[in-house]
Amino acid sequence: MSESPTIDIGDNIRLLGTAHVASASVAAVKEQVELFKPDVIAVELCQSRHSALLSERRLDREGLLKVIKEGKAPMVLLQSMLASEQRRLGMDEGEQPGAEMLAAVNVAKEQELDVELVDRDIQTTLRRAWREMRFIEKIKIVFSLASDDDEEDEEEIDLNEMLSNSDLLTSMMEDLREFSPGAGKVLIDERDQFIASKIQSIGREKKVLAVLGAGHLSGVEDIIKNQKETKPISELNKLPEKRLRSTILKWMFPVLIFSLFGYFAYTGDWDQAIDLFTVWTVANAILAAIGCALARGHPLAILTAALASPITSLNPMLAAGWFAGYVQMRIKEPSGEDLAEFLRLEEIKSFWTNPAGRVLMVTALTNLGSMSGPWVAAIGFVWMTEKLQSIGLL
Repeated sequence: MSESPTIDIGDNIRLLGTAHVASASVAAVKEQVELFKPDVIAVELCQSRHSALLSERRLDREGLLKVIKEGKAPMVLLQSMLASEQRRLGMDEGEQPGAEMLAAVNVAKEQELDVELVDRDIQTTLRRAWREMRFIEKIKIVFSLASDDDEEDEEEIDLNEMLSNSDLLTSMMEDLREFSPGAGKVLIDERDQFIASKIQSIGREKKVLAVLGAGHLSGVEDIIKNQKETKPISELNKLPEKRLRSTILKWMFPVLIFSLFGYFAYTGDWDQAIDLFTVWTVANAILAAIGCALARGHPLAILTAALASPITSLNPMLAAGWFAGYVQMRIKEPSGEDLAEFLRLEEIKSFWTNPAGRVLMVTALTNLGSMSGPWVAAIGFVWMTEKLQSIGLL
């Protein structure tokens, strides 16, 4: 018998917990199909992840360019970071992440059983998680990428212990919530609700074996067994809408800058107008350039970031990272092999060393620096004005 935990809810639903990466989890799927004899196998996959597992889908140049244009670089980086950590554990066990899910699908096909995909689309989940993360939490992710590569793991993770020890799983989930309460809610609580609702919708008359990551077992069990009210699937599937506050903040600085320029021009105070132009340009250019440099962008990409940021910061419909990322891609265009290797991402340092990863990092970090520029410019202009007034030059 495998050590993978199982939970029965009534006579028709059995939840099987897996580690997503352990060899034992793959064997447990086959074992439980024989023991439970389900009519339906529900797997913690969405359609896009299911297709990727079956077809080993690859990223191509046009796909990378689309990611840059649509501002999805942070989503791809976040997804790659999560997959990289799973893959690191999976390689230790001789399995790739999702192997047990693919095994469940294959066993279902062999025995002519129905397969139900019960997880929410990964892009929806990541977009909602990114939306719920505070700015400081996004900064932490960048620093964790830089630090994790140089640090050795002090302790090996025993996957069998992780599967059998609910306290350990609970602790890992709470660590995620502590790092980012908003993202934790999306990645854990919302997905528990989504998965539970999808399992319940299959029908009571059918026997369902649900293959889930072990971290979701207790949450899904609690919802189904206690018939807890959940958000409608349609609401959980919604892509996050732009908040009024974020829209106001995006347009606040352009409106303020143009208003001040207009006021100084009207009053003939050209010294103040020049100071404002200088502070705005320098702050935006330097911070965008720093972001691009942290991503180890090409010097021309760094220069592009510096030139574009003061302009794009005045137009919320544009982003400096798009231009810097495009220049980086044209100068050091990733080959087909680079793009394929990036999806495997066996080491965190590939974000910088792999040409495809570097394009995404240049795009994301340039945008991050450019987003900080207007705030620094505003603080700098106020400070400089007060300083000049204090010494009697204004």
